[in-house]
Amino acid sequence: MKIETPFTKMMNIQYPIIGAPMFLVSNEDIVVAISEAGGIGTVPSLNFRPPEAFFSALQNIKQRTKKPIGVNIIVNKSNQRAQSDLKMALDQGVELFITSLGSPKEVIKLAHQNNAKVICDVTNLEHALKVQDMGADGVIAVGTGAGGHAGPISPLVLVSWLQKKLHIPVIAAGGIANGATMAAMITLGASAVSIGTRFIASTEAQVNPEYKKAILKATPEDIVMTTRLSGTPASVIRTPYIVQTGLELPFYLRFFKNKSWAKKYAVPLIHFLGSKSLEQAAQNPTWKTVWSAGQSVGLIDEIKPCRQIIEDLVSEYNDCITQAPRLTSI
Repeated sequence: MKIETPFTKMMNIQYPIIGAPMFLVSNEDIVVAISEAGGIGTVPSLNFRPPEAFFSALQNIKQRTKKPIGVNIIVNKSNQRAQSDLKMALDQGVELFITSLGSPKEVIKLAHQNNAKVICDVTNLEHALKVQDMGADGVIAVGTGAGGHAGPISPLVLVSWLQKKLHIPVIAAGGIANGATMAAMITLGASAVSIGTRFIASTEAQVNPEYKKAILKATPEDIVMTTRLSGTPASVIRTPYIVQTGLELPFYLRFFKNKSWAKKYAVPLIHFLGSKSLEQAAQNPTWKTVWSAGQSVGLIDEIKPCRQIIEDLVSEYNDCITQAPRLTSI
């Protein structure tokens, strides 16, 4: 059975489910499993270092699945690999690109030359309209409660708002981890859902077991927003280290980040320091733990294979849709 939406038609997939690209979490196994199960698995190109490892990973993924896959490209100036990673992904026939933290203009141009699609992370209408004008094939409405870089607007409002103002598909992100939350977003007009945190608690995720335990143990009240990782608000699990260091950039980094003459040096430094913190926490937790996650941790209580997660999402979604008519007034 298919769940047909404009996004599933555009990508030729069975279900409107994107396995969100998660820094240092998404891997070959997760991408293949999600795509093979009927969704579309995606991965950040920067999860593989050096660049040759990214090329090798793409080859492996494409050998293991003939279903569409996606790659996340960070398009701000701090990512010096953006152009080369894009070329490698296009050469390997990647069907979908997700852009974040910058202008997607060049990615859209080159991807469309290769018949690939581009969807862009957005947190407000202004940015959504800009990328639509650039030719984006869709937007991911990243609302409050999402893991990683999250926006300030409720996904219920953001999805509805963007869906009314845009003529391209809107994908919902933030707080989605089961069929009920997926059904809610599709009912609001979302063309698909982007799910990240749920797949951290999967058997395919190769993160430290303590990270997975933290996902199962955490509640929505344990998720806090911090700018220390990249200068942009990001959702993480509150740990003793997060409490001790605070949620804001140190004064000196904020000062240089806000000065035009120093910004081009400060922003890459902030991203570098933040990525190192996340990398250490994902693979080798210490008391300096920084675990990225969204508020949907409150809906996750079991580690499962990615295929089972997809099957459960679809089954629960169908149950919700079937039961919905019973809610109407008699």
